[in-house]
Amino acid sequence: MNLHSMLQQRAAEGRPVTVGLIGAGKFGSMFLAQARLTTGMQIAAVADLSPDRARASLKRTFWPTEQYEARSIEEALKTGKTHITDDTMAMIASPGIEVIVDATGHPAAGIRHVLECCKQGKHIVMVNVEADALAGPALAEEARKAGIVYSLAYGDQPALIAEMVDWARTSGFEVVAAGKGTKYLPSYHQSTPQTVWEHFGFTEDQLARGDFNPQMFNSFVDGTKSGIEMAAVANACGLTPPSDGLLFPPAGVDALHDVLRPKAKGGVLEGEGMVEVVSSLNRDGSDVFRDLRWGVYVVFKGANQYVHDCFAQYGLLTDESGVYTSMYKPFHLIGLELGISVANAALRKEATGQPRAFRGDVVATSKRDLAPGETLDGEGGYTVWGKLLPAETSLKLGGVPIGLAHGIRLTRPVKAGQPVTWADVEAKEDEATTYRRAMERRYAGGADETRAAE
Repeated sequence: MNLHSMLQQRAAEGRPVTVGLIGAGKFGSMFLAQARLTTGMQIAAVADLSPDRARASLKRTFWPTEQYEARSIEEALKTGKTHITDDTMAMIASPGIEVIVDATGHPAAGIRHVLECCKQGKHIVMVNVEADALAGPALAEEARKAGIVYSLAYGDQPALIAEMVDWARTSGFEVVAAGKGTKYLPSYHQSTPQTVWEHFGFTEDQLARGDFNPQMFNSFVDGTKSGIEMAAVANACGLTPPSDGLLFPPAGVDALHDVLRPKAKGGVLEGEGMVEVVSSLNRDGSDVFRDLRWGVYVVFKGANQYVHDCFAQYGLLTDESGVYTSMYKPFHLIGLELGISVANAALRKEATGQPRAFRGDVVATSKRDLAPGETLDGEGGYTVWGKLLPAETSLKLGGVPIGLAHGIRLTRPVKAGQPVTWADVEAKEDEATTYRRAMERRYAGGADETRAAE
């Protein structure tokens, strides 16, 4: 609990933690809003394919114009200002930057950025959970070998869940389930960019005035983003995904410990030590009482009667046996909290969660009957959604990960609701595909934690 004092010390020494941010979208903008106000931290550079978008983001988050007018990274490091660039690789290679933040959300770009950080000796904070779900176990292993920190992004739900799991285990509790909340109904899996806005309630005027990406928003609705985030949690925490995809059971915060326990104990889980997402809607569309739509949780159990008595004495809600209980955090602040990961990486050389195994994978699953010759349009699109499966299952069926299911052509028909496999497509021969296929071969003999940490 001393990150702030450590940052103050760095400020007093005249050597703030220097950061290079890739991507000035929503998450990046939220980080910028707080980083400017954080003692001992300097955004040395912001890299974006559109420098004007980066400038607009800085202006929108109340940065004085003179603060981001540095003509080079070298000048920025000398003056304490910020440089804007479209040359990401040059920014990563800059000797004076300690931590890189990838906030692009682009899986292939994320792989390139991590590998370059390994080469240049830069810690990497992966807001890009899409890249983590695609190749995180291999990327984190390379980072450990390179002596750099590869970290999930605090403020995003996977890192917050990992923190709660770590808290429970460090306290000696056995983790039964961990995950987050979302708004879900089974029909959402067929949602497309054309139908997505009915789920958000935006008016036509709001849509006309706002910078809304329907495909990105749709990935939150159709279940893909939940699958990606729970894959990150499974791989970071050694937890198990459900055998046939997330169940999304309706559950409010007062019912987590009742619903998220094994079936044999009256719950919905196949076993203990699992990831799961709870819905804020009942199956009839009505609101769940005290829902966890914006939050995260961990369900754990006490080992003996003394601990169970303590649960009761200190006000914890439990199931009828008194064994299962839960903790939750009702909100997450996304990029506003990201500085926790940056400070941990630079000052403690620690990650706020990172893959340690290949336990979960997100497989492209058809939204409708697909015909040969059709081209998949990826996360949040019209053709497929991302279904979380155990990595062992995904490897056996040869599933195409959702992170690569964009711009590839089908060579065989795929029925609605079925996984798309490598045998069904004409795969690209690009860096991301090559890297992912190599990871698949590596883990084909087993996806345990020991192999990932070798």
